[in-house]
Amino acid sequence: MKNTAYFFIVAISIVYLLIYGQSLIIPFVLGVLLWFVFRKLKSLLERVDFIKNKFPSWLKGILSFLIVLVFLFGIFEILSISIQNLTESYPTYQTNVGIILEQINIKFNIDLITILKENIGTFDFGELLSSVINSLSGIMSNTFMIILYGIFVLLEESNFQPKLKALSSSPEQFEQSQKILEKIEESISRYFGLKSLLSVITGVLSYVVLLTIGIDSPAFWAFLIFILNFIPTIGSLIATLFPAIFSLLQFGEFTPFLLILFFVGLIQLIVGNFLEPRLMGSSMNISPLVTIISLSLWGLIWGITGMILSVPITVVMIIIFSQFEKTKPIAILLSEKGDI
Repeated sequence: MKNTAYFFIVAISIVYLLIYGQSLIIPFVLGVLLWFVFRKLKSLLERVDFIKNKFPSWLKGILSFLIVLVFLFGIFEILSISIQNLTESYPTYQTNVGIILEQINIKFNIDLITILKENIGTFDFGELLSSVINSLSGIMSNTFMIILYGIFVLLEESNFQPKLKALSSSPEQFEQSQKILEKIEESISRYFGLKSLLSVITGVLSYVVLLTIGIDSPAFWAFLIFILNFIPTIGSLIATLFPAIFSLLQFGEFTPFLLILFFVGLIQLIVGNFLEPRLMGSSMNISPLVTIISLSLWGLIWGITGMILSVPITVVMIIIFSQFEKTKPIAILLSEKGDI
């Protein structure tokens, strides 16, 4: 009974800290992920013979950092222009809302405005879009802190092993801790590497579709599709609906809406149901039910960022819990088939 009480006190304290300290914790977590990118890019650069033989280790680190920096600022420049264009153009699309509602009323002989008000109240797509843009703008405004955290973790990397050795009570414990950290790094790197590749494929193909249809700021929508694809289960659905609904506002007709739903939805279907299982398999070892619960929980705590990070956080928990006898049952419950 006493242990149960302690568990709930600690759990509530952690959730409270995660919610109210998110302005500090989220940039740090994203900074650690950026450090993973630095490490992966550095290892890829070391495969090039010229760089491997001629460049010292610290110079490889700086080179990988500069590549990431240029890429990030290139993305943010495109996003800033797209967000500005959408913000300026959105009021001009409001007149198309009435046209769309009138077409629905004539075609189906229903008073859609009354039905919407009675069932879901006042739905404002502009407000929803604004919240997404604000979330992206928030991440962009924290870019400096995220990069700073990533750099300091990179600088601290050389001291990780001596500190871990000093913290370990025996060589066996040090070896076990090293194995856990290596397993965590391998799992997260694999997940984000493959997920990024699949999201890039989805984003690029969707960009071609959106550009062909003629939707405004296709680069913004393609990037949004790329980001939302990291959210398990519901991410691909939301990523398809956003540009489709926006096309109704822009064009004031259903043809572009249906084309986007069909072609972007088809891309999501092929990548999500055929390409992703072949590349990723069941390597994450997470129960589908746990995935949904984790998605909801971390979404409640950290919003969109929490949804994106829900799978890797759960993977880390399974790996850590599986190493200790008292927490091993939790790892088994969280895993896909009980095999840890």
